Amino acid sequence: MKDYADPRMHTAEHILNQTMVRMLGCGRAFRAHIEKKKSKCDYRLDRDPGEVTLQEAERRVNEVIRRELPVLEEFLPRQEAAARFDLGRLPEDAGERIRIVKVGDYDACPCIGSHVANTREIGTLRITSHDHADGVLRLRFKLDATEHRP
Repeated sequence: MKDYADPRMHTAEHILNQTMVRMLGCGRAFRAHIEKKKSKCDYRLDRDPGEVTLQEAERRVNEVIRRELPVLEEFLPRQEAAARFDLGRLPEDAGERIRIVKVGDYDACPCIGSHVANTREIGTLRITSHDHADGVLRLRFKLDATEHRP
């Protein structure tokens, strides 16, 4: 399993990806750089969705985070996983059993990274900037501190 700097940020990326798929009909990010302090995701999109749409995407991501969804994993045979998911971003040596990470009932995708156990650990996602050029939308985002709950 790949060790990411911050499981919170990586799990937030999963939620952001699914939100973009649902809202804009684009695929998941085809390129991402996930770091503890700030991250970015690139999506293939033929138009700039605009500030209002991205504010709505941010709102929806945070709504999912606040649902306190469990983050679980399951393993599928490669052939079954390939029939259900795009395996294109997995490394060649991912093996014959593919790990699927599920964020509650909201998202499921193949992944080798580290994640939180529950979305309540993530905090609040903020899209800090975006740009669109040559059919690529780049989103930059950060996480604010988690709220401590009893």
